[in-house]
Amino acid sequence: MSTIENYIKKYDKVFEISPSLKAIELSRKYGFLDYMVERYLHIFRHEAEDFLYSCNFPLKKSIRCNTLKIDCNELESRIEQKGFKLEKVSWLKHGYIVKKAPPKPSLGATLEYLQGYYYIQGLASMVPAYVLNPSSSDTVLDMAAAPGGKTTQLSQIMNNEGLIVAVEKSRLRVTSLLSNISRLGVRNVLLLRSDVRTLEKTTLSFDKILLDAPCSGEGLIPEDQSRKTKTSLDELKRFSFTQLQLIYTAYKLLKKGGELVYSTCSIAPEEDEMIVNFAIEELGMKAIKISGYPAENGIVEYNGVSFNEEVSNCIRFYPHKNGTEGFFICHLKKC
Repeated sequence: MSTIENYIKKYDKVFEISPSLKAIELSRKYGFLDYMVERYLHIFRHEAEDFLYSCNFPLKKSIRCNTLKIDCNELESRIEQKGFKLEKVSWLKHGYIVKKAPPKPSLGATLEYLQGYYYIQGLASMVPAYVLNPSSSDTVLDMAAAPGGKTTQLSQIMNNEGLIVAVEKSRLRVTSLLSNISRLGVRNVLLLRSDVRTLEKTTLSFDKILLDAPCSGEGLIPEDQSRKTKTSLDELKRFSFTQLQLIYTAYKLLKKGGELVYSTCSIAPEEDEMIVNFAIEELGMKAIKISGYPAENGIVEYNGVSFNEEVSNCIRFYPHKNGTEGFFICHLKKC
């Protein structure tokens, strides 16, 4: 049996969910699967209904100013002349909330958007690249790159210097990735259409790696109501297995002393703390404390299972607490 299979067997209790009467009642009231609500009762306790209620409302739109093409003050001036009202986000270097928008043009149809002066991106989604913070001399791997929001943000942080190897398995999703790389003026990206696990057969190694893992998208319910009922418990377990494989691949491709940021647009501990716990306990990685963001700490105990205390160094964003999409981010170092 493999390391990953042994680990899943060891932590299988994480997936043993028996919905309570309270969970069933709330699931009917808010239209969620009952096993999901039972998990929220574990995570949020008395705030569970606040979270469920908040998922009924779309989030405020937000954008990232692209300094590869424009000064942010100039972008503010130009976009506000079109009838938009922007508010700078204090904890994001290039992030803005769109407080007001005109009937026309839409945010994705302005000349400034088409010229690549900004990227429409969730606030929490901007955090992983800042946490990784690659330098202009780093060789960086973006393991699941499409549609390119984080890839182009990494390039922006690196001032279009160094090298980013952006890997995307899906031929369809590569189209959007290429489009965004071109539109935003990115020049330091080598794009590979491949399963990232094939890189283990090469001699490549990386200073820094971003693994924004394929996931259930359980943090995106305010934007996509279908996710209330989209992922079964068995499907969630399959996501976890894939994520464990990917973080193991990341570990093998990372140089000693290198850094990995693992993130998901999910609030599921099965896709978040359970995966990071594997990196800490089985691979010997260290979780670096993330600070400077209005977020909650990682969950150390869930559904009767205890994770390594270091997972509390990870951070979580929630719609009802932070006004963002649900998101998980952890900063890991290979010792």
